[in-house]
Amino acid sequence: QVQLVESGGGLVQSGGSLRLSCEASGSRIVINAMGWYRQAPGKPRELVATITRSGNTNYADSVKGRFTISRDNAKNTVYLQMDSLKPEDTAVYYCNAVTWGVYWGRGTQVTVSS
Repeated sequence: QVQLVESGGGLVQSGGSLRLSCEASGSRIVINAMGWYRQAPGKPRELVATITRSGNTNYADSVKGRFTISRDNAKNTVYLQMDSLKPEDTAVYYCNAVTWGVYWGRGTQVTVSS
């Protein structure tokens, strides 16, 4: 019912920045929360950041002070501004949305070179 499309991933050097975007479409259901998760090869998926419709945010300790999540409710879009990137940030980043169900995007690859 909800389709999520991520964009903005790519290759960046250590200390660089990327901005990920995720647009939700295909449903008129109000999206209560959106977030970003990531998964590195051989590791479980982990929470990066979430944001509610009212603007409350939550960040993983590993990204606090470096990543910023924001949203445009009118566009049902969530962003992840990633600054001071480190090689350990390398992963597939997945967009998530919560409505009456939970939906996931297909992911976008972020690779940070040392």
